[in-house]
Parts: sequence; C-alpha cells; structure tokens
Amino acid sequence: QLQLVESGGGSVQVGGSLRLSCAASRLTPGSHCMAWFRQGVGKGREGVAAIYTGNNSTWYGDSVKGRFTISQDNAKDTVYLQMNSLKPEDSGMYYCSARPHRMCWAPFRDEEYYYWGQGTQVTVSS
Repeated sequence: QLQLVESGGGSVQVGGSLRLSCAASRLTPGSHCMAWFRQGVGKGREGVAAIYTGNNSTWYGDSVKGRFTISQDNAKDTVYLQMNSLKPEDSGMYYCSARPHRMCWAPFRDEEYYYWGQGTQVTVSS
C-alpha cells in the first residue's frame, strides 16, 4: 500500500522559509495528483497546493499564491513544497496527499484523495 511521509516542518520567524518534502513509497509508475493541505488550530483543512505529475500542472490556494511553490522529483517519488515569506497564519499541520493514477480535477476537494501522510508541523512566530 502507498505510504506518504512528510518532513521539513519546524519553527520559523515571520518572513522566513521552509521546504517540506513528501516521500512516497510503493508508488507504481505513472501520473498522479499530489497535494498539500494544512490545518491550523481550530480551523478546517485547507488546500494549499497541488501538482499533476504527468505534466507538472500546478494549483495554489489563494492565500499562498506567489509565496509557495510545489514541485516534484520523479526519480525520488518525492513532492516538495517551498514556502517563502511565511506568515503566522501559515502555521498548522501540513499533510501530503495522493490520488494515484488520477488527474487533479477539483484539486482541493480533500475527499478525492485516497492516501494521506501523518503530517508535519509548521509554526510561524512574529
């Protein structure tokens, strides 16, 4: 069964940067929709960024456009989330998710993702 393991979270000051990684194991070759979601304390889960590995198409939530970049390394079955100009409202648990062999229609409908990682915590302090 596919497993997703996130890493790279931590504490950073306002304006700082972090790069999250999501390593997929037992991912069969092909094109997939991969996404990052986050959930802050007392908030619902929010779609942050998504990528279709078949053609590198990307999608971003409005609150992170221009600051976050999602990318992939096919050779490593790893998806990254580069986060720049971080704000306190970016704090939360960040989850990697996958739709193997599916396109990214409605990329931020979380119920469309079949696999989830355990999450990595991001804390941005002022």
